[in-house]
Amino acid sequence: MAVERPQVIRVGDRVIFDGVEQQVVALSGGAVRLVASSGATSVVALPYLLAAPDFAVVGVTAPTPRIAPVGLLEALPEPVVQAARDWERHLVEMETGLAPDAPEGTRARPEYDPLLHPLHEREQAKAAELSAMGIKASVRTVQRMRHRYREQGLWGLVDTRYTRRAKPTGNVDARVVAAASAVIDAQTTTSTGTRSRVIEQIKRLLDDEHGPGVVPVPSKATFYRLLEVLSVGRHTFGSAVTRRQIANRPDGVFTATIAARPGEQVQMDGTPLDVMAVMDDGRIDRPELVAAIDVATRTICAAVLRPVGAKAMDAALLLARMMVPEPMRPGWSQALAMSASRIPHRRLVDVDTRLELAAAKPVIVPDTVVIDHGRVFLSEVFLRAADTLGISVQPAHQQTGTDKAIIERTFKSINTLFCQHVAGYTGPDVTHRGSDVADRAVWSMADLQEMLDEWVIAGWQSRPHEGLRHPFTPDRPASPNDAYAALVAAAGYVPVALSGEDYIELLPVKWRAIVDGGVQIDYRTYTCPELRSYSGYPSPVATRQHQWEVHYDPYDVTRVWVRDHYQGGWIMAPWSHLSVVVQPFADFTWRHARKIAAQRGVDATNETAVAVVLAALLQRAGQGPGPTDRALARTRAATTMRNHLPPGLLPAVAFSSESAEFDSPGEQASDPEVVAEASVTSDQHAHEPPEEEGGDEPEPLEGTVVGFGLFDPFSDDQEGLVR
Repeated sequence: MAVERPQVIRVGDRVIFDGVEQQVVALSGGAVRLVASSGATSVVALPYLLAAPDFAVVGVTAPTPRIAPVGLLEALPEPVVQAARDWERHLVEMETGLAPDAPEGTRARPEYDPLLHPLHEREQAKAAELSAMGIKASVRTVQRMRHRYREQGLWGLVDTRYTRRAKPTGNVDARVVAAASAVIDAQTTTSTGTRSRVIEQIKRLLDDEHGPGVVPVPSKATFYRLLEVLSVGRHTFGSAVTRRQIANRPDGVFTATIAARPGEQVQMDGTPLDVMAVMDDGRIDRPELVAAIDVATRTICAAVLRPVGAKAMDAALLLARMMVPEPMRPGWSQALAMSASRIPHRRLVDVDTRLELAAAKPVIVPDTVVIDHGRVFLSEVFLRAADTLGISVQPAHQQTGTDKAIIERTFKSINTLFCQHVAGYTGPDVTHRGSDVADRAVWSMADLQEMLDEWVIAGWQSRPHEGLRHPFTPDRPASPNDAYAALVAAAGYVPVALSGEDYIELLPVKWRAIVDGGVQIDYRTYTCPELRSYSGYPSPVATRQHQWEVHYDPYDVTRVWVRDHYQGGWIMAPWSHLSVVVQPFADFTWRHARKIAAQRGVDATNETAVAVVLAALLQRAGQGPGPTDRALARTRAATTMRNHLPPGLLPAVAFSSESAEFDSPGEQASDPEVVAEASVTSDQHAHEPPEEEGGDEPEPLEGTVVGFGLFDPFSDDQEGLVR
């Protein structure tokens, strides 16, 4: 017969464990010896026995005591909680004879004395007492409340009207809720609309699935409340960009990306910079930033600016640049040197003497780089460069920014900590953009790159980051340089930075013959005494005949490196016209200068003439375009759009940018083609002679003396000739 007593385990009790009824034959400390009916003996740890899902003591009806959910009780109104406590007092008195708050020595009232009356008589007496107090309670009610108290404790005595779970969608038909959820899901990739549009789509979906008028639809106000509930946190009627980003979040639990040593994981990505800059051709545009950041130390390993449209070569060069020391630049404060930082400079100099004059940014050799699925990073050039350096490439999931959340957040930090303080700042989007951004753009891309490099050293590497905490000082954030110093000591090793020769090996290659004048690439001649000694020599590579291996930096084509197969090493050959153009320039800038020279009637294969045009181009780029140039650029853009109209919509008289009238003679703008497009021109096209543009001027009369004209490269006159 079942008995009512508190649940305890004694020797001789029978319990259910592991699906079998067994008897307790011994208790020793935290171990219980059990014997099954089959005679099998087992020793089980007491906590393991009590935690078993099917554990129960045979013959005991008293349930396991339940702890009252204090947090839920605190959320209820005080009168409701007090009513539950009153019921608890009555039930305890009915079962034990004494109320829980009865003073010590109090005797039980006769009608509730367990020695005088059985339980059913005490239940009747309590029901009568509650009825006399004005509380509607029958014997059945008392029994029900007693059972709920035994099962749920104090929470079972609370008025159920206050414990019901809320229904977010109310009493709306489940078919309407399902249709509304489907329509809201379909809004993820569409343009943001109004709630009335979504309501109409829901009604059409219900009619298509269940028939017209079969499903009752709620009122407009209820519909609005339903949409408000179902679209919480999804931005269904907000920003379309945010809506797509939320939809692309992974289903799993968010976990922090953790790296235990520098270079264990490096994240790479590219984004347009929120600053208008003066491009090399004088145009105003936003450059593209390609950067890499180390997860363990938050060090910006490398950051490169280039015109919009990064190439595979840019990503490969980024790998090379992040693995060589950042040199101190002229004009930088000595406080930015590595020797003045917390980086273990002396120990690193013993490993690599190049760090003696390096800036305060550690050289981090990555083990793994995380990239997105952009063509730049999945190109053969980038993958081969990573394989050469022994770097593992890990692509992120498509449309999943959380896989490389650190580099994405770093881009936002660069915009807020650096870009917004630079003249020409555009803001994060057009709604935050000023009306005179283009007029404020005064920095060339080269100047902007120089400022960004200095800011990384001065404003990022020494700035404490909330995501960096030292185990011994968890209450104080650390800077990337502090984190590098701590993790290098913990890792116990320092990776050797990429040597200068290794850096040259990663640069793009051209095969050229060495002649008396040197080597020529895209009508640029490079020469030096060491190179001239190999003039006319056959190539050391048998398959190349007279062509030698030449490496060049597409961002600085003022010099090249020729592999010396006989003496070993490299021969650095500067550009022969470097004295004319005293500043570095990129390959695409040279190609644009050749186009300008050809448009002005200058021989684009004449290296000296193109060098003069290039010098003028870089000078004008530093000054920025004037109002006339901006107006002409808009005119050409409008003309280009007009020429794409169908022939039937064009007027009888054709109009082109070449025949346009300008405000003043000789103020025609330069070629509006995108500079980056010229950088991908093949060598075969680069060596083709420019098209002849003569024949437009009338033949001079016989006997007329015509001067040669003087070429002024620093003039805005596209004709470039002063008669």
